[in-house]
This record gives sequence, C-alpha cells and structure tokens, in this order.
Amino acid sequence: MESSVQRRVEAIYRHLLLPREPISVLHPVSLKGEEVKNGEAETVVIGGMVLDIHATPSIPANPRTTTPGKVRYALGGVARNVADCMSKLGTKPFMISAVGLDMAGNLLLEHWKSAGLSTDGIRKQQDIGTPVVCNILDVSGELAAAVASVEAIEKFLTPEWIRQFKYNICSAPILMVDANLNPPALEASCQIAAESNIPVWFEPVSVAKSRRIASVAKYVSIASPNEDELIAMANAVSCANAFPPIERGNKYSTESLFQKLKPAIWALLEKGIRIVVVTLGSDGAFLCSRGGPSFMRAVLERIKPHGSSRQFYQIVTSSCPPHWYGATNLERDSHLFAVHFPALPASVVRLTGAGDCLVGGMLASICAGLNVMQSVAVGIAAAKASVEAETNVPTAFNLANIADDARSVYSSGKVVFNQSML
Repeated sequence: MESSVQRRVEAIYRHLLLPREPISVLHPVSLKGEEVKNGEAETVVIGGMVLDIHATPSIPANPRTTTPGKVRYALGGVARNVADCMSKLGTKPFMISAVGLDMAGNLLLEHWKSAGLSTDGIRKQQDIGTPVVCNILDVSGELAAAVASVEAIEKFLTPEWIRQFKYNICSAPILMVDANLNPPALEASCQIAAESNIPVWFEPVSVAKSRRIASVAKYVSIASPNEDELIAMANAVSCANAFPPIERGNKYSTESLFQKLKPAIWALLEKGIRIVVVTLGSDGAFLCSRGGPSFMRAVLERIKPHGSSRQFYQIVTSSCPPHWYGATNLERDSHLFAVHFPALPASVVRLTGAGDCLVGGMLASICAGLNVMQSVAVGIAAAKASVEAETNVPTAFNLANIADDARSVYSSGKVVFNQSML
C-alpha cells in the first residue's frame, strides 16, 4: 500500500504541473431517507481527513542536522482512520469532512472512492488546503514530534455544513466525532444526534483538543482517551486542575495505574458520559462505566446489527461468547465498574494508527451487534494488526486472525474495580 501511495503522490504531483481545465466544486447534497443505500443506516463519522508524512530515522536523530532514514506518505486523520478501519471490518460509514482539490485531497478522495465509500459528506473546494501532518518518529516507531497543518478542519467543517446531513446523523446507529472539530461544530453535531437519541462517541485526538469535551459532555455516551487526554478532559469538565498528570518515570502495576486514573475516570462518568475506554498503549485498555455490564448494554440497546456484518458477528461470537465470565451481578449507578483488557504481543512497525484502529474495531463490532466487552477485544486485535502494518490502517484485515486475537484478549480480561464511589 505504501509504495502504491508513493506512486500516486508522484502521479498527482506531475498532473498538478500540467495545464488543465478548471475543476468544478462538488456542492453538498441533503440526503433523503430513501437515498440511504440498501435501506441500512450508516454510522456517521465526523472529523479530519489528513495526509500524514512519516519520517523515521535509521539511527537516533541529532538536533540541528539531517538524519538518514525513510520518509513515507500515509492516509491519515483520526476520523478517517477510524472510518477506514470500520469499512475494512465490514461496516460502511458515512464520512463528513473537508478536503481541498490539491495533491493531498485528490489522494485521500481517490482512496475513499476506491473503497466504495460515499464522498457526499466531504466538502471539496479549491480554497481548502487539505490537512497535512508531518510526524517525526523515533527509531522504535514512537512519535517524537509532529507539525500539523489542519486549520482547514476548523475553518471549513462548519455547523452549517454538518446540518445539511442531519438525516444521516439522525438515522445513524451511532455518531463518532473527533476533537479536530471546532467547539460550535462539535456542539451542532452532538445536538443533532441528541434530538434522535443517537449515541455519540467522542475521540479526543490530542491533549489540547481533548479539553473540548467540556461543552459537549452531556451529549457523549462513549469517550476513548489515553491517560494524558483523560486527565485533561477531567480537568476541563470540572473547571479546575484537580487531577495531576501521571508521572512517566514510574512503572505502575495494572491495579496501581487504575487507582491513579480512577478519580479522573469518575469525573467524566459523573458528567454523564456512560462509558470511558482508557487506551494504555502496550498495556491494553480499561473499560469503565457506572454500574456494570447491563448499564453498558443499555447505552447501545438501540443499535441494530447490519445484515452485512452477520459473518463478522458470527466469527467473533464463536471466539468470544457474549456472557463474559468476569461479569458481576453487583450493578448500581453509584458503582464504578472497570475491566482491564491486555494488549497483544506484536512485531511493531509503527504505532501511529493503533489507537484509531482500536476505536474503529470497537465501532465496527458494536454496529455488528457485539457487546462492549467483545468490542474492546476486537478493537485491541485491530490495533495489533495496525502496529504491524506500514500504513495507519492495514490494507486488509484477516477476520479469522482478528477473532483469534480477540479471543486471547477477551479471555484475559480482569475486573479491576467494582465498588461504590459514595
């Protein structure tokens, strides 16, 4: 895929140097009910589509000089990665975003069309500079630094544009928004979903942007922060700096790490967020909610499985029975219930798409009718496939391998907390 992307970039670049007829702007359309393909409502994903540039040194980099290594183009953006992952697991999302009619935008749109996904919700204009992020990685594939030129998302992904797709949002099984949206666009998206009681998934994107949760927390059903984003979000919703950052020098056990994060998790749950998935990188994830499994089921009870996802559902259910052995009957609204699911060993190539594929894997699973615990296991399996690929999202997923990996994660899940917070 990467070499294909490289060739496409070069071809588009050559094309841009040639004289050509003016490109007409595709104007938005408001989709009517009868226009939803095959009668199935599509999950709506709103946020950034980005061209990523990954620079990986062959040796540890020194400041103020060049370093030998490899520079690659990759299709990126949190929302785009999540939607791409969902598509490759059998759930076709409807994307609302904005790109320019430039090299980067053409590359992103060409891929989207080739995957058979709708571009109706993607705003396309000559005066939009397609978002581009340059990631500087270290020799192990971890992000060392990055420069993001993503102003177009905030400028052009406006409430007015999003409202044109009100029908899609109101008929969707679930809405995912990423925090690249500016606050008015976030609020507009969430308010539309709230009108029809559509669950909203908030993806924080970064520590700085995660604080945008404050104005929409009352609408959000599920959030998926990492540890640092969790602390920032808790401070934002509490309007105070009551939650200190996690000290990076210490190596915590699973239980002690949870104890450190527990006050921040509870702060989000008290503000009305129903489920918090704390992603921990190589340490897996915490799945947290008020109450217990039945409370989590209630969040997603209106989501109806897609017929096209039946095979996916059957493969995963055969590996991960829906009645998880660790479930508990002690379920009260004043209780914090938390399960830890471990990560999987992996041959790491790059880590930039892991969190997005975890979210995409969970969303695809939820839309297929799997429960939240099964979905976390699939998400972690998808994240493993991501870190072993050259691209942010693997070119394809092997469903049998995903199911086998999900079984390993699912069977290793452990309740780390189930107590009253009164």
